[in-house]
Amino acid sequence: MARRLDLDRAVDAYLSHVKVERGLAVATVDGYGRDLSRFVRGLDARGRRSVDEITPLDVTEYLVELATGGMAARSRARALVAIRGLVRYLISERWLEADPTELVAGPRIAPKLPGVLGEDAVMKLCAMPPRDRPRGLRDAAMLSLLYATGMRVSELVGLPVGDLNLHVGYARVTGKGKKTRMVPVHNEARALCEQYLNEVRPGFLRDPKEPALFLTERGGPMTRQAFWKLCRGYARAAGVRLPGAEVSPHKLRHSFATHLVEGGADLRAVQAMLGHADISTTQIYTHVSRSHLIAAVAKHPRG
Repeated sequence: MARRLDLDRAVDAYLSHVKVERGLAVATVDGYGRDLSRFVRGLDARGRRSVDEITPLDVTEYLVELATGGMAARSRARALVAIRGLVRYLISERWLEADPTELVAGPRIAPKLPGVLGEDAVMKLCAMPPRDRPRGLRDAAMLSLLYATGMRVSELVGLPVGDLNLHVGYARVTGKGKKTRMVPVHNEARALCEQYLNEVRPGFLRDPKEPALFLTERGGPMTRQAFWKLCRGYARAAGVRLPGAEVSPHKLRHSFATHLVEGGADLRAVQAMLGHADISTTQIYTHVSRSHLIAAVAKHPRG
């Protein structure tokens, strides 16, 4: 017989597990926490007090309530992911014997195609920082390395000096779940990073023990927020735009992946470079590539 566990304690234990043992990002853990807190409030209103009282009907009706309340399908799918994660953790810890979410169908979601810059737009953006100034050279190196590797912005700003091998031409990237991957770096990005390391970083450095590759003028690591603002500013100055969205570091990651797929790269190789745990996440770029092709054909005089 499964042991009994209070719902709030179960959620606390699960969130601690995904944060400490699985190393999920703080934003992801916070999102799970919000979804599960809402779920527990719904269970409490149904008179449920412990995890072994959860039924498949509870989960299904909860998702229906979210839909009736106007929550988007993507957000409902995320809520179900959080609930399933909690349930599977409880089963692994022997707090539950059966999975009440096993037969619950998730909401259908149309694939959300990410905004992607064309190759010419990427080149304009990367050429915008003034390379005759220390900050401009640093920014040019960061933009070029980001597009060359498809790193997440958190991976870029957190990249240690020792994890960029300019001699061989690769970066060792530590991504979600503390997993590392090797990503090749092309010659232009290598040249800019080498120039930055030789001419700029020594002047920015305050603490010789500072491991971060990219530094601010105060000697500290560049932050995600600061680099996002820099990227947006250069995009505006270059006249580079996306319909209904700001140009951001993540859009450069999308562009990197899409351009690889359009160039014929193997999807498994793209998955490895992006650090995706599941190939289905990478497959979105085949849809992006196809949508660009359809748009190009539609502009043909006889399209």
